[in-house]
Amino acid sequence: MHTRLPEPNADERAHSDQLLLRLREEIAAHGPMPFSQYMHRCLYTPGLGYYSAGKAKFGAAGDFVTAPELGGLFACCVVNAVQPLLAALGDEADFLELGGGSGVFAEVALKALAASGTMPRYYLILEPSADLRERQRLHLAASLPAELNARVQWLDGPPEADWRGVLFANEVIDALPTTRFTVQGGEIYEEHITLDGNGHLQRTDRPADALVSGAVRHVERDLGTTFADGYRSELLPQLPYWIQAIAGSLTAGVMLFIDYGYVRREFYLPERDDGTLMAHYRHRAHNDPLHLPGLNDLTASVDFTALAEAGKSAGFDLAVYLPQAQFLIGAGLQDVFQSMQAEVMDEHGGYQLAQQVKRLMLPDQMGERFQAMLFARGIDALSLPDDLLTADQRGRL
Repeated sequence: MHTRLPEPNADERAHSDQLLLRLREEIAAHGPMPFSQYMHRCLYTPGLGYYSAGKAKFGAAGDFVTAPELGGLFACCVVNAVQPLLAALGDEADFLELGGGSGVFAEVALKALAASGTMPRYYLILEPSADLRERQRLHLAASLPAELNARVQWLDGPPEADWRGVLFANEVIDALPTTRFTVQGGEIYEEHITLDGNGHLQRTDRPADALVSGAVRHVERDLGTTFADGYRSELLPQLPYWIQAIAGSLTAGVMLFIDYGYVRREFYLPERDDGTLMAHYRHRAHNDPLHLPGLNDLTASVDFTALAEAGKSAGFDLAVYLPQAQFLIGAGLQDVFQSMQAEVMDEHGGYQLAQQVKRLMLPDQMGERFQAMLFARGIDALSLPDDLLTADQRGRL
């Protein structure tokens, strides 16, 4: 597997070795580390984690491409979907983006909101990475008119005071530190990371605590079956608490999550017996999360049934659930495409626009692999575009 991956340069390897040393020291001092904790260290350790260091993450120079990086179609459709609700909430409404990526989504969204005549009071970005926050700040300062850039604010944590507006998260939940579980002799075990006799990282399984065991048994009850011995997968027992933490103060508005994943019965198919965990390194996906810690993006697909349950437990109503392709169509993709096409100046621009549509819409690209879920609280969800409401597929959950 590793022979097919690009070799890191000396600086990258030294960076990974620094994080590896910290991991070894922590495991030596405290014993085997739950995989969720290991994933958190690999992604978010200050200065060393994947999202906390200076390495490029997004686009051709990074390790993967997100929908906003493809061009403006995606962000304009998101704005079309939520603009009626934002308008209904009035001048005091805010737009909160979780994890701002490179800042491209915020740029396009703010310009589209200004063109629609519906501006949020503030465009808030909750970005835990100081490195990404600075990149976003520089990009938006260079690409936005001063009056739009003045509305952008970065948060150190979720809003504490009550607020109204839109919360948007694209490819955020897949990066939450996931719990890996397995079944042995009918009992639930949790995957941990420990050290072998030579000090190398290795995986081991230990009896799960009550929280993890209870979460697995809940999934089994909902599926009406039990996992076979040796079955291994992921779940997020902390998801209800995370939703409450990020959106508990949202008194009136909507939450929109877009991510790759499945409904529960598809997530836990018998043949998917090693879960969905993946590592991404320079546009190559592999399945060894212990390889070059700190240089790989670690992700797991989203159980959208669990997300629906978590939103409901936080006091939100599920408004819409559907694949990304149907979401974009319902949010006016055709009109956005035609508008952008009219502005294309050359053949290359037209080709790039067509490529955006293909990546966003084709079933084997993002169209079916990615799903959209929209929650509402304190506002009439019927304000959503009619085409979105009629395409709703919550019955699949």
